[in-house]
Amino acid sequence: MQVLAPCPGRVFSITEVSDPVFAGEMVGPGIAIDPSPGRTTVVAPVAGTILKLHPHAFAMATADGLGILVHLGINTVRLDGAGFELVATEGSTVAAGDPMVTWDPSTVSGDDITTTVMVVVLDRPAGTVDSPVLGTDVAAGEPLFSVDA
Repeated sequence: MQVLAPCPGRVFSITEVSDPVFAGEMVGPGIAIDPSPGRTTVVAPVAGTILKLHPHAFAMATADGLGILVHLGINTVRLDGAGFELVATEGSTVAAGDPMVTWDPSTVSGDDITTTVMVVVLDRPAGTVDSPVLGTDVAAGEPLFSVDA
């Protein structure tokens, strides 16, 4: 299954993010994106059902049961939604590329807060996600990596 970039930016290994839980792939393996500045709409990386939707993160399940987490920034939960606008609705079924959240990474700041976006495959062993676009810039909706469902 193809997983799409939820936002534009530069792709890098999740093992390089500043948060030890994400970097250690304790939530699951994945890829990180240094998002492009400016107001942008984060899109669904896969087709599926929105299980949880918060301003700073959302979790989805595909029809085959694959779980995907998109987390917008590190420690952004501390912002209590400031700077984020929900576009989707929890419980909805969406297509890959559908709008989920709007934000402007250049306006998100605070102590220990970063704008790194993590795209994580849930319930998979560490080290099982690799991206052919590591080190490159992607646009929202472009292929990020593939994973077996």
